[in-house]
Amino acid sequence: MFKIRSLVTALALAGSISIASAWETLPTEAPAPDDNATTAEKVELGQMLYHDPRLSSTGTVACASCHNTMLGGEDNRPNSMGVHGQTGGRSAPTVWNAAFNKVQFWDGRAASLEDQAAGPVTNPIEMGMKSWDDVVARLKTIEGYQQAFEKAFGKDAISKDNATKAIAAYERTLITPNSPYDKYVGGEKSALTEQQVRGMEKMAELGCTGCHSGPAFNGAGMFQKFPVTANGYFEAQYHFKKDKGLAEVSKNPADENLWKVPTLRNIALTAPYFHNGSIKTLEQAVTLMAKLQLGKDLPKEDVADIAAFLNGLTGEFPKQSMPALPATPGTTLN
Repeated sequence: MFKIRSLVTALALAGSISIASAWETLPTEAPAPDDNATTAEKVELGQMLYHDPRLSSTGTVACASCHNTMLGGEDNRPNSMGVHGQTGGRSAPTVWNAAFNKVQFWDGRAASLEDQAAGPVTNPIEMGMKSWDDVVARLKTIEGYQQAFEKAFGKDAISKDNATKAIAAYERTLITPNSPYDKYVGGEKSALTEQQVRGMEKMAELGCTGCHSGPAFNGAGMFQKFPVTANGYFEAQYHFKKDKGLAEVSKNPADENLWKVPTLRNIALTAPYFHNGSIKTLEQAVTLMAKLQLGKDLPKEDVADIAAFLNGLTGEFPKQSMPALPATPGTTLN
């Protein structure tokens, strides 16, 4: 937790004076940590694990259930549904371009994709396994996984550490470059419409890019208080402050309503919006962000222009073949 607090402090100070000095395109490859180089074998295994509901207690929920790579990388629900139909209090963040987040989860409690991959599997509301020991024991009974882990990591390699490394390696391939915005910044000036260019300029003018900065429009790991401006009318409708954000983890009152700045990449595909999924439309999200974060009442024309620009952040999705999951002939694990 000390690491998170230090990061919050440093980034909050930096973010308070941040100005978008340049528009940046999205890299086509994500950096991997020294202890988890991306290999084809890890990615293949990680894709299987990511899509396998047998990593849940009921055999009904996979990572892909809430972070659907056939859509915008989440599930378009206000709150995701886990085992036994349970729902949590937060909207699933997109997995697309998550490799460019410096911290994971809305409250930033995971420092890496590997750390993040470990959490939902044993969360009682999400995938519901009692322990990772139970997950490992289950995987060891499946011959296809024995072979896949050996290809990726060597003999007798089925473990929590290697499973999360494989999932993270797969997630680092989930990058969506070459959006109309990227093409525009790269010199193709017809890639954005006049309205989208107005929206882009308006975002910079208003200061939106002070937080939503960098190639992923995610502030490179910044935390930001939301909402900044108290508004009883909107709070009564949307309950933004009910969830204390980072303070739910740190137990520090100073962290109340601090949230990781989410990416704006592919945001047109990820409604409903905000941490609790309470806002249904992109235009409404833009209006509320201006009001609650910047203290501004935007005219409808500006809202429409900014929403049009945000639509221009939808990138090209890599073609994927869904994996054939290792079978258990003649028996079931659930």
